[in-house]
Amino acid sequence: MRISIDAMGGDHAPREIVAGTLRAAQNLQGLKKLFLVGDESAIQAELKKHKGAIPPCIEIVHASEVVEMGESPAVAIRRKKDSSISRSIELVKEGKADAIFSAGNTGAAVAAATLKLRTLEGVNRPAIATVMPTPGNPFVLLDAGANPDSTPEMLQQYAVMGSIYSREILGVDNPTVGLLSIGEEAAKGNETTKKTFGLLEQSHLNFIGNVESGDLYGGKVDVAVCDGFVGNVVLKTSEAVARMISKWLKTMFRVNPLRILGALLSRGVFKEMKVHADPASYGGAPLLGANGVVVIGHGSSNALATFNGIRVASEAIDHDVNHLIEAELRRINTET
Repeated sequence: MRISIDAMGGDHAPREIVAGTLRAAQNLQGLKKLFLVGDESAIQAELKKHKGAIPPCIEIVHASEVVEMGESPAVAIRRKKDSSISRSIELVKEGKADAIFSAGNTGAAVAAATLKLRTLEGVNRPAIATVMPTPGNPFVLLDAGANPDSTPEMLQQYAVMGSIYSREILGVDNPTVGLLSIGEEAAKGNETTKKTFGLLEQSHLNFIGNVESGDLYGGKVDVAVCDGFVGNVVLKTSEAVARMISKWLKTMFRVNPLRILGALLSRGVFKEMKVHADPASYGGAPLLGANGVVVIGHGSSNALATFNGIRVASEAIDHDVNHLIEAELRRINTET
């Protein structure tokens, strides 16, 4: 497996990206090549900070430009032809790499992948699939921000792609699929969700109907389908609530010595919860439907997140997720 890594993407690049790539080279099996794409001198400087020989599978590909987090994706992709994100994706387009990981500007990653790689057969637009932690098994939320407006046909495609990803990567035998709406009844929702309900009801997916936001974290669904506007709101709200609860607990436990003692006795539980809910444990969100394996990391990705992002990319390659998506969509199109 050959994976290109946007070494300049993210809040902590290139330091954490390089560290995570080294960890992947040392611990993941089957990696033939890891391309670190970005400013060669900056990458070399980071590599020198690590003791020992650099694994032979790591190769630097110089890119002179960086798409900053606040830049307009469309403008940046047009003007910065030699950006690290563009050069990383071009390696996939040219067949030199099998996948890409980037923790940089999400919009730029989506735009570059869509323009340069195009989409899989039967896919209108790729979708960001984010694995969301719960007290039980995690669920896949898509679209988490790639397409603010989606047609019923696109939502049906998201359901297919999310179901395959849940089955192949998360190991769920027969993933339950729910359509995120404002009520469980089929008649609830806007015209798009109502039409999507009909399409999913007629499909062979394990569709359980509409689900409300309150159902997401109770283990009711393995795949939650929605447009990118709703999905991104759910994602950002969930992250904000998690931070608020963490801050709230810290404040409440400091009220008196007895509570401080209780916090100390519960330290192991809190540590386990933090690991379970940490986005770094999941690595990144695949851009499902792109004609190539694309994994998008959180902007704050550290070395662990980078390592897991590369792991997720390698698993998608190993399970041949893209070919499975194309085959499933051909089957649906034949049936209809």
